[in-house]
Amino acid sequence: MNDNKMNIQWYPGHMTKAKRMMQEDIKLIDIVIELLDARIPLSSKNPDIDELAKNKYRLILLNKADLADAAVTKKWEEYFNEKGFFVLCLDSRKNTGMKAITDKIMEACKEKLERDRKRGIIGRPIRAMVVGIPNVGKSTFINSFSKKAVAKVGNKPGVTKGKQWIRIDKNVELLDTPGILWPKFEDEAIGLRLSYIGSINDDILTKSEIALSLIDFLKNNYCNTLIDRYNIDIEKNSHEILNDIAIIRKCLKKGNEPDYDKAANLIFDDFRSGKLGRISLEAPQI
Repeated sequence: MNDNKMNIQWYPGHMTKAKRMMQEDIKLIDIVIELLDARIPLSSKNPDIDELAKNKYRLILLNKADLADAAVTKKWEEYFNEKGFFVLCLDSRKNTGMKAITDKIMEACKEKLERDRKRGIIGRPIRAMVVGIPNVGKSTFINSFSKKAVAKVGNKPGVTKGKQWIRIDKNVELLDTPGILWPKFEDEAIGLRLSYIGSINDDILTKSEIALSLIDFLKNNYCNTLIDRYNIDIEKNSHEILNDIAIIRKCLKKGNEPDYDKAANLIFDDFRSGKLGRISLEAPQI
C-alpha cells in the first residue's frame, strides 16, 4: 500500500448550523437516540454528541448490523452496555430489531415516567432526538419505526437538511436531525473508515487511494471475501489486486487500460451493499 498519509476531513458549513439547532432543541428532549454504523461503532460515534446529550437518557442503535461481523457486533453491544448506554442492534432497512425499540425507550426513561406519574402527568409522550453522522441510516430508521415515509432517504450524506417532529404513537415523539460530523478527525483511520461506509462526500475523495487501504484491511482480516467475490490472488499487493479487479470486472478505459477509479467504485459498492459479506472494520478494546 502507498505510504502517503491520507488526512481526510469534511465539515461543510451546514453541519455547524445543524449543531447549533440541536443545541437549542436539546432542552425539549427526554432521550437521545444515537444511530451508529455497526461496522464502525466507535468511528461513527460523534464525540460532540456526548457533550450535547449530557444529563439525558441515552439509547445507542447499532444500525446496519446485517452488514457487520455478528461476533464483533456482540462485543460492541457489551462495550456500550458497560459504558452505561442502553443498546440495541438492528437493520432498519429490513425492520429487523425494530419491535424492541419502544420498550427500550420506555425502559431507559422509566425514572422520568415515574416522576411524571407522581406529579399526576399521565400520557405525555417521550420526546426523543434522533442523531447520528451522515449516511448512518437515520431516515430509514425513522420511516421503519413510524411505519410511514416521513423522512427523506438517500444513499449519500446530506439528504436530511432540517429538523422535523414525527409522532410515532401515543408514547413516543421523534425529532429528526441532519447528520453531522465533527470538525477534525484526530486519527486518520477514522476518516478512512468513514470514507469506506459512505459518510464522507465521495466527491472530495481520491477513490482509488482509499480503495487500496480497504483492500489492505480486507487482505489482513477478511481475505476470503476478496477471493470469493473477485477470484483473485491475494498474495499480491493492493495495487496489483486493484489492477486485477479492474481487468476481471472490465473496469477499463480506452485501449483496455485499467480504470482504477471505476474499479474502486465497484469495490465500495460491493462493500457498502454487503456483497463482500459481513465485515466489521473495528473491534472494541475490552
